Amino acid sequence: MSGDRPEMTYEQAREELVEVVRKLEAGGTTLEESLALWERGEELAATCQHWLDGARERLAKAQAAHEKKPN
Repeated sequence: MSGDRPEMTYEQAREELVEVVRKLEAGGTTLEESLALWERGEELAATCQHWLDGARERLAKAQAAHEKKPN
């Protein structure tokens, strides 16, 4: 990831993460391949978490701004 935003979208990261998990669950990979998949999965999970944290922050700011408006 670079800067504030990851280079891939949440949806891209989630889809690739699903594929990584599928491959790990299927087995049949070498230890080295499994470790590489696990590491990639960790990176993808971090990217997804980054997007989710950003969404929570935006929602909290929007909610706070809405609550400050006089009725």
